[in-house]
Amino acid sequence: MHIPGILIAAPSSGSGKTAAACAFMAAFSKRGLAVRACKCGPDYIDPMFHREVLGVESRNLDLFFSSREELKKGYEEHLSGADFAVTEGVMGYYDGMSMDSDAASSYDVSRTLGLPVILVLPCRGASLSLAAVVKGMVEYRSDSRIRGILLNRVSGMLYPRLKSMLEGELKEMGHEIPVVGYVPEDEAFTFESRHLGLVAPQEMEGLKEQTGRAGEILSRTVDLDLVCKIAEEGTLSASEVEAAPGGTRSEALRESAGEGRIRAEKGASPDRELRIGVARDRAFCFYYSENMELLKKMGCRLIPFSPLSDPELQKDLDGLILGGGYPELCAPELSANRGMLESVRDAVRSGMPCLAECGGFMYLHEEMEDEKGQVYPMAGILSGRTFPSGKLVRFGYINISPADGEDSEETGYLRPGETIRGHEFHYWDSTDSGQSCRAMKPDGRRSWECIHMEGNLFAGYPHLYLPSLPAFAERFVKRCAEWRNSSTGGK
Repeated sequence: MHIPGILIAAPSSGSGKTAAACAFMAAFSKRGLAVRACKCGPDYIDPMFHREVLGVESRNLDLFFSSREELKKGYEEHLSGADFAVTEGVMGYYDGMSMDSDAASSYDVSRTLGLPVILVLPCRGASLSLAAVVKGMVEYRSDSRIRGILLNRVSGMLYPRLKSMLEGELKEMGHEIPVVGYVPEDEAFTFESRHLGLVAPQEMEGLKEQTGRAGEILSRTVDLDLVCKIAEEGTLSASEVEAAPGGTRSEALRESAGEGRIRAEKGASPDRELRIGVARDRAFCFYYSENMELLKKMGCRLIPFSPLSDPELQKDLDGLILGGGYPELCAPELSANRGMLESVRDAVRSGMPCLAECGGFMYLHEEMEDEKGQVYPMAGILSGRTFPSGKLVRFGYINISPADGEDSEETGYLRPGETIRGHEFHYWDSTDSGQSCRAMKPDGRRSWECIHMEGNLFAGYPHLYLPSLPAFAERFVKRCAEWRNSSTGGK
């Protein structure tokens, strides 16, 4: 199967990748194409923008979470029925898991999937220096796969001269790379940001109209036919893809981290559909679609609920998932909804299986402090307070294993010798982040205690990638089925 596709990359974060990617999605959709979106790396906000533009889920492409073969398989499954694919890169094009590695970078994804790259080049305050930047980006790796350049923040008057200069300079250096068009200074390409990155789409009024407008502008300022031609070049044979070098540093990182993948436990799937409540509103919205897909394949029906506005949990739920988000921005409303707080407290204390990560973990505390220092009562499942630290507390990929001495051989979601992969990115901290597990950076240089793994509760700051350890998800599903049977008498 070959679906034409491009990867939108840039020299660094803040270069305009998200705006450009969304505009391309809107522009090609306007042409009547069935477009699919993907996002390199572990980000969960950008895929929400993609979903807002296209009306279908985006997919994370992450070579820390997945092996190369798993990545290719997931990409092909996601593109089933599509005509065109737009993948948004992460950070700078070559930036990987660590400062000295391109492992799991946008470049690593590009060479694994054979995707041609459109380089978004910020142009404000520069001219000839842009040629030096592109030369470095193209030549840094011999297989850079950079096939086109999109000039960002350029006026229509200046564009022809910049295009001519760049293409001429690159040709003299031996690179026949076209400038495919430009992005003008326009509010349609401006998205508001905050400490975790872009403001979540549900908080932005008129986003669908804004990205549609960006797509219309891009249709006039970019040669979309040329971009389609470049996208058609993105085919590698299976042998070429498999031969893509991982690099000794990349492989060393993988070996030090440990794959942590075991076969899912047999017999864990329920006899009938389980109903799992999933917190979804503007306070809780950070989820990996792959996690949700895995649970659905295991026989779960995911039931959205709002801790902000629903009076209480539905009565027929068999488990709970409280994902990440921005609960600190909604603390007064969450605290005021006492019916929901009591409902969640009663469910978890009665033994209902519950997975809570980052924002959901914060919600389960006794108290939450907002950025103004105001303190609000929360669910009270976990002792202590979550509070603003004034800085980025922990950031990046992690491998999570049971802490030394943790007695989880038969009872824990995570067993001795197992590792599940995850990611942390938060500015709030806790007076008690948990001690049931140990999080370790992929290079093994730093680790810390985390997670409350108590009975049927698994709660902490890390965002988990469930497909990296299917047995973890299987145990959650199995416990949901057991809890349902025990609470209903098997009915």
